[in-house]
Parts: sequence; structure tokens; C-alpha cells
Amino acid sequence: MTKKINLFANLKSDFASGLVVFLVALPLCLGIAMASGAPLFSGIIAGIVGGIVVGYLSQSHISVSGPAAGLTAIVLTAISDLGAFNIFLSAVFIAGIIQLILGFIKAGSISNYFPTNVIEGMLGGIGIIIILKQLPHAFGYDADFEGDQSFSQMDGDNTFSSLFRVFDHFQLGAIVVTIVSLIILISWEKVAFLKKFKLVPGALIAVIAGIGLNEIFISAGSSLAIGNEHLVSLPVPESIDDFKEIIILPDFTQFTNPKVWTIAVTIAVVASIETLLCIEAADRLDAQKRYTNTNVELKAQGVGNVISSLLGGLPMTSVVVRTSANNNAGAKSKMSTIIHGILLVISVLTIPVILNKIPLATLATILILIGYKLAKPATIKHFWDKGKYQFVPFIATMIAVVATDLLKGVMLGIIISIIFVLKGNLKRAYTFKKEEYADGDIIHIDLAQEVSFLNKAAIKSTLKSIPENSKVVISAHDTVYIAHDILDLINEFKSTRAVDENIKVKLKGFKKAYQLENTEETPNHVTIEHYYDVAKRVIVKKEIF
Repeated sequence: MTKKINLFANLKSDFASGLVVFLVALPLCLGIAMASGAPLFSGIIAGIVGGIVVGYLSQSHISVSGPAAGLTAIVLTAISDLGAFNIFLSAVFIAGIIQLILGFIKAGSISNYFPTNVIEGMLGGIGIIIILKQLPHAFGYDADFEGDQSFSQMDGDNTFSSLFRVFDHFQLGAIVVTIVSLIILISWEKVAFLKKFKLVPGALIAVIAGIGLNEIFISAGSSLAIGNEHLVSLPVPESIDDFKEIIILPDFTQFTNPKVWTIAVTIAVVASIETLLCIEAADRLDAQKRYTNTNVELKAQGVGNVISSLLGGLPMTSVVVRTSANNNAGAKSKMSTIIHGILLVISVLTIPVILNKIPLATLATILILIGYKLAKPATIKHFWDKGKYQFVPFIATMIAVVATDLLKGVMLGIIISIIFVLKGNLKRAYTFKKEEYADGDIIHIDLAQEVSFLNKAAIKSTLKSIPENSKVVISAHDTVYIAHDILDLINEFKSTRAVDENIKVKLKGFKKAYQLENTEETPNHVTIEHYYDVAKRVIVKKEIF
């Protein structure tokens, strides 16, 4: 039974962290909508639904949902193919239904097979991406899409070309705001006196300072004044009619269009995988090490996407950047993500003019520090110290996530992990030792508890390397399962090559049949009936050299 959680038990810390997440989420919601070729307000709607609806339904304590950078390319292409945003919304509706079905059939259990080093590599890669993507904004160069988190950008440039262009487009006022914001954020965590004001998030102080500095620059007529193009840009509805124009409803007349269903399935699959990855990451980040029911999470995401589509919002997933900000700000429960959603609602209704005064440089500084915490050198050293079997998948995932995208990076990491597992499994198939005696050496090959077809190559190579005129003892005393292929290989070695090359072979502990674990039916037995004559001589008569 799931323990009932009091959402108001940690309201002080959750409100502070919710405020930080709100400040981080606001520009990301707008930027992702822009990069997706969708109306800007659709990103805000997805953020609101992700915060309030998914936040309430989810069992994750620190995960934050909203429009995802990983879906921008899919959304951009889909809107173009379908010809209208309202038709695209019907695909998002169907995607939400599919996610609900995935949750009910318990597809969320796939997350249990994501290796820890791959998840950490994904987090590190995302941290590096955040830093690289936000550095131009920190210097006042805001041409790059805020929501485009991949290496290759929609405008034909890439992450590094944007960095090089900073030198031609930097803005001194933005640099001053970045430096001041950085000093505030670091001091808020390091200076003992300021730690007393922990209830007030450093990010909020940095935002207030950024707004204040720019207002001073503007009032003084200084060349350091930051223009509107370098500030948050939020739609400012002035009447009910303005809201009606902003909110777009889905067009279900294209419900039977095969393109709509293809896009819906694509969104459902990609959004579900990204969510499961981010939930695993969130559980890793959680200081209290609580675990999330991933099947419930898929259902929550499904409901969220259905509601978001009906209100004109983008598809959503659980997202690492906002989740990391939530965790670093001290969130204790999912009340924090709900508060961030409520603040998004309040902001677009009451203070959009004030929010539009926030310099993007300040928000970039907040995100850069979040990125550093995800990709800090101590984490890299930790996996380096664990050896190549842990480090190589970790670093490969990190680099691939930066160079390609989240899903491709994680898939590469998992493939490398599987290769290493198979390689390690091959080495653990048996132990090999040679005992020296006056009348000749004896080679001992002791098989492991389970020997599968994956071990065939290693055992075959070992048997092939045994020299002529040798004495060999192959023991299966501790073995509960041997694959048919391995038995065949050993039998061929004993009955053919050993005879031809005067190799004396003794088999110890072999059974007449091996049953797969947790199986009861005879057809699943691995038998050696056709080896019976050989086995009988060895096991029953106990023949010796």
C-alpha cells in the first residue's frame, strides 16, 4: 500500500523550491514553444498542466513535468506535416491515451533496466548541454533558440558555432548582470551569514537584482541597458478576448488521418521513454532515495497530455532541468512542482509585464550552475575510480547525449553496458587452472553455476588451446544449468579431438538433464540423452585417467 503523503508538511521549503522552478520553467516553456514552431502560450499551458495536474497525480516527490526540449524536432516536423497546430493537438490527445494504456499494462517497469552509470552519464551530458547552451545568453547573445537543447540547431548552426559568435554579439550590460547574479548565487550557498536566509531562494534574489540593475541602466540612459530582445518575452493578454485568441482548441475532424496516428504513436513512445529516463534520474537525485511507481507516472503523463491538448498546450514529459532545479532548491515533496504550476498561472494572469523585465542573462546564470552540479568533475572521477566497466558506458553516454540527443545517447550507453555485461559473463563462465605433477600437468576447468550459449565462444577457445597429450578435468559440480550448445561442444571435444590428440578427459558432476530455472514442463529441459553412453561411463563408472 502506498503511504499517504501530506502535501502541506514541508510547505516552507516546497514553496521556496517551487518559486525557483517557476523562474527556471518560465523561459524554457516559451523557448521550447518557439523552437517547436508552436504558439508561445502553448508552452506555458503545458507547463501549468505539467505542474498542477501531473504533479498531483504523479508519485514522484521531486520530478517536474512540462514541455520537453527532446520533443521539439518531432513537434516542429509534425506541425509542418499536418499543416495546422490544432490538428497537431488531436495527435497529442491520442498520444496521451496511448500513455494511459502503457501505464495500465505496466510498461513502466522497463525503467528498472536502465543502468545507473548510463543514467548518471545522461545527467552529466544534460548538464554540459545546459552550460553550453546558456553561455551565449550569459553574454547577451540570444539568437539561439532557448528551447533547442540538441547539438545541431534548427537554424543550421550548432552549439559550438553559437559560442564562437558570442565574441561578435556580446552585450556588456548582460555580462554585468551575469557576474552579479553569479556572485549572489554562489554566495547564497557558501557564505555562512547568508545561509540564515535559506528560506528565500538565491535565484529569486538574483532575478530581483537583475531586474533592478537593468532598470538603473535604463533610467541613467547607460549603454549598459539591456534591450527587450534580451529579456523574457511573455504574451500579455489584456482582455478575455485576448485569452480566447491565445488558447487554441484541437481539431478532431482529422481523427482518422493516418498521419495523425503516426505522430501520436511517435510522441507517446518518445515522451514515455524520456519520462522513464527522467524519473530514474529524479530518484537518483532525491536525497531521501524514494522510489517512484513508473506505471503510475505513465498514467499521470497520459492524463496530462490529454488535458494539455484540450487546452491548446504542447506535449510534455518529466524533464531533468526543472527536476534538477527543484532538487537543488531543497524540494521535499511534489507540492513544490504543484506550486510552480500555480505560480505560472498567477504570473500570466497578473504580472506578465514585470516578468518581461527579467534579463535572460540572469536565468542563464541560474541554469549554468544547475548544469555544473549535474556534470561536476567529482562525478566523473567517481566513475573513473570504479573501473572501465562503469566508466566507459558513463562517459560514452555523456558525450553522445551532448553530440546527438538524449535518446540516442542513452541507447549507446545501454548497448555498451550490454556488451560489457556479455564480455564479463564470458569470463565468468568457468575457472581455469593448471596443477603441476611429476607425471604430468592436469588442467582443471570448473564450470560456473549457469553456463549459457553466450559462453560458447570462450569455452570453445579454451578447449581449442589445450595442447596434445594433456590431462583435463571438466567439473560441473556447482552447475545448475548448461546450455545444449555447451554440452554438445564438450561432448565433441571428448569424443573426437581428445581421442585424436591423446588428451585424457574426465567429466565430473554432469547431470543427465538440466532444467531452466522456474520452469516445470519437460520441453524446457536441456537434455543430454544423445550423450548417454559417454555420460554413463563417466558418471556411473567414475572412470579415471
